Amino acid sequence: MLNRNKLTTAYKKYNKNFADGAIFAQSKMEYEEIKSEIIDIVESNNVDKDHILLLDLGAIFSYYLSKWKEDVLVNGGQGIDGLKQMQITLFYQCVSQELYKVRYPDMMVDYTFKEIIATLIHFTMYGWEKEERVLFDFIADHLDEASISANDWNKHTWFLLELYLRFRNKTILGINEDVYVTVSEEFMECEVENDLIPEDLDIYGEVLERWTTPDEEEIAALISKMIIYHSERASELGKSIEFGDYRYGFYPYEILFLLHVRKKQGLPVPNQFNELLMNTPEANVVFEDPEPYPVSDPNLEQIVNFYRKNYPDYAPNKYEDELFQ
Repeated sequence: MLNRNKLTTAYKKYNKNFADGAIFAQSKMEYEEIKSEIIDIVESNNVDKDHILLLDLGAIFSYYLSKWKEDVLVNGGQGIDGLKQMQITLFYQCVSQELYKVRYPDMMVDYTFKEIIATLIHFTMYGWEKEERVLFDFIADHLDEASISANDWNKHTWFLLELYLRFRNKTILGINEDVYVTVSEEFMECEVENDLIPEDLDIYGEVLERWTTPDEEEIAALISKMIIYHSERASELGKSIEFGDYRYGFYPYEILFLLHVRKKQGLPVPNQFNELLMNTPEANVVFEDPEPYPVSDPNLEQIVNFYRKNYPDYAPNKYEDELFQ
């Protein structure tokens, strides 16, 4: 049963984590420090050390993550440029990682499957169709590889992937139902680690069965269960595996995506929510349709142009349209 006092305390802790500005200041300092490093590698065209650029992408991601939190949680704004920039950076982390799978086959990725799927569904909500398409192709092509690391316990992540597939009428491994089951079986057969993939999706399984219901009361009841599931885990901030983190703990993006796809299908959605989870600043950001691209980050732009120049097989080179423009 949801302990609302515990949830409120956890949310205050979640906010306080960013309120003194220390995290933002640290990430900004690291962001500034990598500038000279990037310039040195790019200007000398040093392909022997360009794996450092992959590490620098992590610093860019961290900077924009903390900037998003600073803008929304600390300053009370509704700007999402930081959110968009961190997800753009994660996109480039993914497509750049595969450049190193021969040279450094044991290199650990600096992102999670949860973050990849979160980025995919945000690109969808932003209306960034070409970037959504490129990222989905990357996921489908590399699902069983270390560059995706899909041995993931987060039930809401598998829910989001399956809801996305059904919404877009796409498949992965030839299916768009019980995806987590098929992926687990496929991984087992290929001797890829699968022990963390959940055995069921809890409330998310119920929602997938009825996500297109025309009955507003029914979908409202299902969303209420989703809110309780998310809130119970967020109240265990720092302890719970799912939603117990300071990155997305009180950002109900799985619910926002469900609302998005139902609106796109012309299906009714609840107009307001009374629960704390659905009334945080992060939960109430407004996405334009389509959402404008942010101004290109200069550090990121240098890295991307370097990879484009030196690696003909670099994924962004395969598309005629410029990305994020």
